[in-house]
Amino acid sequence: MKLDSDLKVLQELTDTPGPPGFETKIKQVMEQHLRTITDDIVTDNLGGIAGKIGSAGPKILIAGHLDEVGFMVTSITKEGFLRFIPLGGWWGHVLLAQKVKIMTEKGDLTGVIGSKAPHVLSVEERKNVLNVETMFIDIGAASREEAASFGVQVGDPIATTCPFEVLPNPKFLLARNWDNRAGCYVALKALQRLQKKNLPNIVYAGATVQEEVGLRGAETLANKVLPDIAFALDVGVAEDTPGMLGKEDPKSLGKGPLLGFLDRTVIAHRKLRDVVVKTAKQHNIPYQVDIMTGGGTDAGKFHLSHIGVPTMVISVPARYIHSNVSIIHRDDLNHAVDLLTAVIEQLNDDTFHKLL
Repeated sequence: MKLDSDLKVLQELTDTPGPPGFETKIKQVMEQHLRTITDDIVTDNLGGIAGKIGSAGPKILIAGHLDEVGFMVTSITKEGFLRFIPLGGWWGHVLLAQKVKIMTEKGDLTGVIGSKAPHVLSVEERKNVLNVETMFIDIGAASREEAASFGVQVGDPIATTCPFEVLPNPKFLLARNWDNRAGCYVALKALQRLQKKNLPNIVYAGATVQEEVGLRGAETLANKVLPDIAFALDVGVAEDTPGMLGKEDPKSLGKGPLLGFLDRTVIAHRKLRDVVVKTAKQHNIPYQVDIMTGGGTDAGKFHLSHIGVPTMVISVPARYIHSNVSIIHRDDLNHAVDLLTAVIEQLNDDTFHKLL
């Protein structure tokens, strides 16, 4: 299938690795796309980045996060296998027999995650999820010395491997790291659209770093921008797969972006939430309400920066996040951009002060 310009952007964003703390490559990609929209680029000292447009009015920060869940090499066995730890949240069931990419100074190496074969596990062991501590990565080295000669060092980052793909229904898009290259894309497209408007505000659009290990870059980017209003752009858990159905109003692909009313790190600012919901209804933009008790987003740091920032989470539902592959729906991306731009167009000084 021939990719259109937006799909090419999505492919570039998702095919570029960036585990937490090692976002340099994806930051470069993000900056290249931001510079096609504006030359006014701001960064923080950890790697967060945003493009700025507008000259007066309240400052609006919209940001995804550059990092994706990954791993780090912790040791090399004498036989040449790599021990590793997770960077971000992982579940043991999704790791075994998966290909990974070790990002060394000499270049990227392919590896496969292994453990004891099921044939030698006890009956009790087979019932349990294997701990990451029992796993290893096989890079085809015969010794510690040979692994080192390939360029592997303790501390090297490890990324998943799964290329971007448009599925037979072209609205369904597959990639290894929609969490959170989807948010990066929404930030870019919203900035691109808003750049053509006569804005009543100043918009900073981009992405943070190290979200998956504690929302660290959200704090530094917010301290750099000092926003008056913030939107964290992320993905949420889709509930439309077998085993998930039966919930009331399950979050589904293709039914609109998720408006985060609550998660473990933030309660959406009530008045800003009402503006977003009202705008969605006025523009006939589909949306879904997301109340999540088990996770958090950069909004958790945005809303606590300087003297407090009215903050909202706008996400897209995704299947199989925090694994080697996930699936989203293209309409949800587009509707997230539609909603975000419609909201930002009306956030002038008067609207901002009414939020307080």
